[in-house]
Formats: sequence, structure tokens, C-alpha cells
Amino acid sequence: MKIGMIGEGAFGHKHLDALKNISGVEVTALVGGVAESTLATAQKYNIPFWTLDLAEALARPDVDAFIITSPTPIHAKQALQVMDAGKHVMIEIPMADTLADAEAICAKQQETGLVAMAGHTRRFNPSHQWVHNKIVAGELKIQQMDVQTYFFRRQNLNALGQPRSWTDHLLWHHACHTVDLFAYQTGEKIVQVQALQGPKHPELGIAMDMSIGLKSESGAICTLSLSFNNNGPLGSFFRYIGDNGTYIARYDDLVDGHEKPIDVSQVAVSMNGIELQDREFIAAIREKREPNASVQQALAAMRVLDLLEQQLELKQ
Repeated sequence: MKIGMIGEGAFGHKHLDALKNISGVEVTALVGGVAESTLATAQKYNIPFWTLDLAEALARPDVDAFIITSPTPIHAKQALQVMDAGKHVMIEIPMADTLADAEAICAKQQETGLVAMAGHTRRFNPSHQWVHNKIVAGELKIQQMDVQTYFFRRQNLNALGQPRSWTDHLLWHHACHTVDLFAYQTGEKIVQVQALQGPKHPELGIAMDMSIGLKSESGAICTLSLSFNNNGPLGSFFRYIGDNGTYIARYDDLVDGHEKPIDVSQVAVSMNGIELQDREFIAAIREKREPNASVQQALAAMRVLDLLEQQLELKQ
């Protein structure tokens, strides 16, 4: 399997590190946005070809599929280009920052029949997989998910602390993880939403604090708090409150409601959620099947985000 990487930033590096652990996979092309950093990334990972022109990479016969880790605002345009070129695609979260763009991606996938997957890593983290397996086995039913997604971000920087050419968003990026995960873990449609946001940052132009409420068909609820103002422990923390236990997931660590550790090392072949996500993408291509977290499955979350955005705009 020959893979092309689009994006030389923080998440491009995470995927490149993960792909090294998957047998029969070779990264043959890198498409970047800045020549200096693209060259440096190609050299670091021994990628034989790099370019700043996506069309040039798409024309190469030695690439079967692309992973898009470029800035969010160009995800949809690039995904459509990739599929138009007959290549499979994985789009890092979010697959788009508007519902219309997400629907266009799904329509193109149906038209081409290619494997198209969204980067919903939470579905693949062993901690969340452990909870999901318990739900599927009928041993746990979610009553509430309480989620905190906290960062300290007063400047436009990426996960490596480097300047961004675009502005990250609490709703379309960070809330997207939890909206999809709540629907995935309950196995139900989200039927009610509510949203509040704090003041917009004078320079970044985005709300720095947000509160989101979700309700599923059976009545399970999700309470999500997001902030770029949090000067403390960073990341996303998930509390599953169920009918038969409480569990807290912090990335790949899982504890029960009394902070007793739960061993999730045997849940999958790796403890790296991004590697497991990449393994699913490659397996789906090889097996000619729909992947877990396909763009079609992820579209439901995009519809919910669109409803939340409409609420926030009405409340301005």
C-alpha cells in the first residue's frame, strides 16, 4: 500500500510515525504548504517525493491513497480532488467546516465508490474501544457523558507550538470529536441540541469558551465544556456515567469512577489511536469495504454541528 501524506504539520507527523508500525505500507509522496518544512519532513521520514502542488502528487502512479492533515478550511477541496483522481482518502478531523462541504464529500464518495474515511480517532483509542465493547456486549448503557476539552491558546499556534495560517475552532474541530463519539457509543441518533458560547477573542475572532448539550433518542445526555482559556491540565477528558458503572477516559488511559486503573493494553494491536485509525483505513482499502468512521457515518456529526452553529448565530 503506497500512501501520500497531505500536510507537513503536527498531525502529518503523528500519522507518519504511526504508519511506520504498519507492515506493507510505504509513504511515497508528501504534499506540503511551505517548502522549507515540507523538505525537512520528507528528509526526516525518508519520503522520496515532495511537492507543494497536490495535482502533481495526484498524477503519480505510485500513490494508492492519501491522508489529509492540511488546514481545516481546505480539507473538502482537497478530498474532492483526491477522489476525482481515483485515490482513496482519509481526512483528518473535521472532514469539513461546513455541512455543505461535508455533504459534497459524501456525494463524491458515493459517486466514485472509493474508500473515504474521517479521522475520528476517539472511535479507535483503546480506552474508548473498551467502553464500546462493554456497551455492545450489553453490559453497559450510557446515561450521561460528561466531557471537558481544555486548551490554553491565546495565539494561533498548532500542537507543535508553530504559527498557524488558519484559525482552529472549538465547534467544528474539537466538539466534532465528542459529538461523533456520543452517537457512536450510544448507537443512537442525536435528537436535541443546545449551545452557548463566551465572548469572541478580539484578534482570533472565535469564541474561546463554549458549552454544548446533546440528547440521544433514548434520553441519554452529553454535557460538553470546551475552552481555549484553560491554564491547567490540557486535553479532553471523558466521564462515562452508565447504568452499570462509571468510567473516565483520558486519551489512552482508563479508570473507573474511583480512579482504579483499567488495563486496556489487550483491546487492540496498539495503544496508539492514530495508528489504529490508519490500520482501519488501510484494511478497508485492502478488503474493499466501508471503514469504521467512513465519511458517510461521520456525516451525522456534521449535521449536529450545523444545528449547533445555527443556535450560536441566533444567540449573538
